[in-house]
Amino acid sequence: MSKGLSLWFAASSIILLIVTAVSLSHSLWLALLFSILAIGNIGWGFVIKAKRNRAELNQS
Repeated sequence: MSKGLSLWFAASSIILLIVTAVSLSHSLWLALLFSILAIGNIGWGFVIKAKRNRAELNQS
């Protein structure tokens, strides 16, 4: 995975986790929504990384 894409997933995951922490004091439903989005974003980053690694292995 490129450094820019890694940075994007890391930064967006941190932002989503911060928003989750802030939303805990406002609404449980918002906190649940943002935590699901954060977990999904982290998981999607791993999926993209695996696909790119598999494509590199098949290419060489």
